[in-house]
Amino acid sequence: MSIVRCLHLAGFVIVLGTLVASCDSSDEVYSPERWTLTRSDEFEGDEGTPPDPTLWTYDIGGDGWGNQQLEYNTDRIENVSLDGEGHLRIRAIEESYEGNEYTSGRITTQGLFEQKYGRFEARIKLPEGAGLWPAFWMLGANIEEAPWPECGEIDIMEYQGQRPARMFGTLHGPGYSGGAAIGYDFELEDGETFADDFHLFAIEWDPGRVTFLVDDEVYNIIRSTDITWRGDWVFTNEFFMILNLAVGGTLGGPVGVDTEFPAEMLIDYVRIYERVQ
Repeated sequence: MSIVRCLHLAGFVIVLGTLVASCDSSDEVYSPERWTLTRSDEFEGDEGTPPDPTLWTYDIGGDGWGNQQLEYNTDRIENVSLDGEGHLRIRAIEESYEGNEYTSGRITTQGLFEQKYGRFEARIKLPEGAGLWPAFWMLGANIEEAPWPECGEIDIMEYQGQRPARMFGTLHGPGYSGGAAIGYDFELEDGETFADDFHLFAIEWDPGRVTFLVDDEVYNIIRSTDITWRGDWVFTNEFFMILNLAVGGTLGGPVGVDTEFPAEMLIDYVRIYERVQ
């Protein structure tokens, strides 16, 4: 698998070239064998049942979510449910609902599961189509006391359906949020897309460092020293996870005339680890 890596910084994109496998000792990245599982969801269950309520709750609403998104996120099984084959299905539907033209789902572990440091991973198959914006991401659990971006945001995977071979991982914090966030692209080559099959998206989060991986291949490491000239490193608290499939918005872009609905984001599993002491 080939990788193209790009740096996003203050609206500019700088191609950094193909990532080499070797790292110096300060960049050492441990394999999953060096982790102990703290929580997981394998999404086993009957078709049409909701996800585990001890781990997941719903963000409900359709006010654009600060990003001009077009969907109304619901807690209906039409939008979020197990598919009966070991997957969670988040489905965006073109329909009139509560003043919005689309419905979808956005689930979160806020208040149910939050962790500081570790490996966070999900195996996901993404939909293709202009205007689709799925994401696997995290927010600081102190968001009520420290509103975004002071709470911090870790985007483990974001994706635009109109560019199905490309995804990116990003950090947002005070002084480096929104269009000025710090992140890198990962792009498949040789005709592969993230809509063709499942891929494993992960971070390994340690004090002063977040490592980004796709299919267990490191494509970027961001350290506290990389951003101190921009703002504070706020990745020192517990974070919670979010899975959602947005429609439109500032990153999703206009919905294409050929984009097919319902559109589905399929999650095979979510697993969270801590380092073995």
